Amino acid sequence: MATKKTASEKTKEVKKASKKSVASGPQLVRIIVKSFDYTVIDEAARSIFETAERNGSLVSGPVPLPTKIKKYTINRSTFVNKDARDQYEIRTHKRLIDIKEPTAKTMDGLQNLSLPNGVNVEIKML
Repeated sequence: MATKKTASEKTKEVKKASKKSVASGPQLVRIIVKSFDYTVIDEAARSIFETAERNGSLVSGPVPLPTKIKKYTINRSTFVNKDARDQYEIRTHKRLIDIKEPTAKTMDGLQNLSLPNGVNVEIKML
């Protein structure tokens, strides 16, 4: 028969489990790369992938995420000709790279990596 645990015993177990996970470091690093130009983003994702793999980490990706399209419609004329309009759009391409069990050498390599202009990189440690 199982014994019931009090609330304080449960919180102690949760604290112990969280201390173990914090002490071991991040288990997963999620990198999201964004750019307006798909050729530049593929080059940046390839360099991140090669750097992480060369330093001994397990890497999955780059996974192409859906392209976000923002469309803008403006009137050609300021006063008349409501039917005359111009349409513009901005496409934001995204790639997802997961690094499983990153090492300190991998993190140093990623920090020293030079990426092309026009690339936005978001790094989350999960």
